[in-house]
Amino acid sequence: MSNINLVSVIIPVYNCDRYLAEAIESVLNQTYQPLEVIVIDDGSTDGSAEVAKSFHPSVRYYYQPQSGAGAARNYGIDLAQGSFLAFLDADDIWVPDKLTQQMEVLENEPQVDMVFGHIQQFHSPELAETVKNKIHCPPNLMAGYHPGTMVIKREAFLRVGKFDTNLQMGEFINWYSLATDLGLQPKILPGLLMRRRLHGNNLGLRQRQSRTDYVRLIKASLDRRRTANKEERQ
Repeated sequence: MSNINLVSVIIPVYNCDRYLAEAIESVLNQTYQPLEVIVIDDGSTDGSAEVAKSFHPSVRYYYQPQSGAGAARNYGIDLAQGSFLAFLDADDIWVPDKLTQQMEVLENEPQVDMVFGHIQQFHSPELAETVKNKIHCPPNLMAGYHPGTMVIKREAFLRVGKFDTNLQMGEFINWYSLATDLGLQPKILPGLLMRRRLHGNNLGLRQRQSRTDYVRLIKASLDRRRTANKEERQ
């Protein structure tokens, strides 16, 4: 398989068998080809493995002991054959022409290293109304500086390095901060590229537990910029 225009799509999954098939189908139904799909099972104890394997040979499935989404994405990057990398969480959905829109930019605007788009959040259909009422779902499109909307040149990603596996949450925020510090050039498209599923398990407690990580990430970014400014003045 030629990797010149190949997009490697990496899907980390942990106990998400209810939604995984829909996520995979949204990748396989992309109008852009060629692509490869790599599912990294981060120690699931539900039926996620069976769901992923049911798409063989269109999907390559790999297992690792539970180590977090950052480690799962890093494992997928090691296995990827493409010159471009994309990521999708196992409970989210791409629009059919997501990759087509982004690859058009990357093929025609060589100064751009990574392309993002907008996100529409939605309540997962199986939720009871009482649960939906507790989960705020913004009605408008949101700018999606998010791993699920990004396509990036592989060599640009590796200039920054892999995701920090020591972070419980916020590994992408940390990575993106490093990328901008290094001067990588992003572009964000105005239209919808990804639908982000709200189902309760992706909010609340997990976000509260991550606050320490987010504070640490902001401080690290500010420290890097202060150091860079000091070196420029010397």
